[in-house]
Amino acid sequence: MLRIAMRSPTTARRTPRLLLAATAAFLSLSITGAAFRHSAASAAATEPTRDSVSVMPASPQVPAGVTTGVAVFDRQTGAFTEQLAPAATFRSASVVKLLITLDFLWNRSPDTLPAADRTRLDVMLRSSQDAAANHYWSAYGGPTIVERMVARLGLADTAPPPAGYEGYWGYTAMSARDVVKTYRHILESAPAPVRDFVMERLRQSTRCASDSFDQHFGIAAAFDRPWAVKQGWSGRYAKGSCGSVGTTAARGADAPAPASADEGDSGVDLNRPALHTTGTVGAGDRSIVAVLTLHPEGTSYGKAYTDLGRLTRSLNVPGGTAPKGKWYGTWGQDVAVRTEPAVGDNLLTRLPAGAEVLVGCQKKGQLVSVPPYTNDWWAYLPQYGGYVTNIYISHPDDKLPDVPLCTHQR
Repeated sequence: MLRIAMRSPTTARRTPRLLLAATAAFLSLSITGAAFRHSAASAAATEPTRDSVSVMPASPQVPAGVTTGVAVFDRQTGAFTEQLAPAATFRSASVVKLLITLDFLWNRSPDTLPAADRTRLDVMLRSSQDAAANHYWSAYGGPTIVERMVARLGLADTAPPPAGYEGYWGYTAMSARDVVKTYRHILESAPAPVRDFVMERLRQSTRCASDSFDQHFGIAAAFDRPWAVKQGWSGRYAKGSCGSVGTTAARGADAPAPASADEGDSGVDLNRPALHTTGTVGAGDRSIVAVLTLHPEGTSYGKAYTDLGRLTRSLNVPGGTAPKGKWYGTWGQDVAVRTEPAVGDNLLTRLPAGAEVLVGCQKKGQLVSVPPYTNDWWAYLPQYGGYVTNIYISHPDDKLPDVPLCTHQR
């Protein structure tokens, strides 16, 4: 479901919802590039470095309608700084890929793996590839993988998929506190080669997952590096739009249950849209963060992406720093992020419809016309390393009043 931020009725930029959707689609089609060509080095060379500020908010802020389980563990003090329904269970979606990986590596060294397994594990951890998870789930016992890891790690709330859904690895039940315990095992108990293999790949998480969903939400958007993430998403979302033109999202084993599905034996919701962010934040992996969420039926990916981001940014995460900039909503579908403030063969990626973005600075570029709007101001998104036309920033003014000018030119 596309949620469009309506503009102020006092501005000439206000237009009916249907026209906004139509013009969004028009611009998406008219300014789509031919290839995904992300270059972080190029972005860093053209834009100023952002300062960071400590993240020490007062308390978690849970958006309306969101069900969540939260746990933040400070490894330096050995204490939790946040716990909100930490034992509540959620279908894990792709977070279970951590357990699948650990099970396979339990009596194996990453250094001696066949090339095929190294490749599968690499894409499963970095790009959340479902085909790799399907391979290990099928080859190594499916639900018994979860049973083995529950016993090995002493997980309190984790359980295999419910009866009738044994093939759906994403229906594994997990809690925020069990996710924290899993990361503590990786960091503090696993053999060093296993720890380094897993964490290196989580630090190299790709923005675009293998199924074309933008997976740099939550932790990856709320904090400056260093961070490492394993994300999860499951629901009747529109197909992913991240990456190059024509990329098609794949339906994986953590897809939503059939419409007739009920809750599993453990009471885990198999239907509401799920979006989870898990991983570590700060130097030395100081904080372990687990934020598991469910959203109302019909919630779009962009809306869930935004709500999870707001919740994650409200947490007390020792060692975490927030990137400097101003958060703004966007409207429209498949809005292009470009390497420079101009239309052309320069597509980096496309935004989830309605997602909130961090704007670091702005500058004039090519004049863009999406009737009835015309604007030559572009917003620089430091976390993407590229620009979007200000037409699609949810603000009535052409030039954003509280965003500085970009001081470096291409």
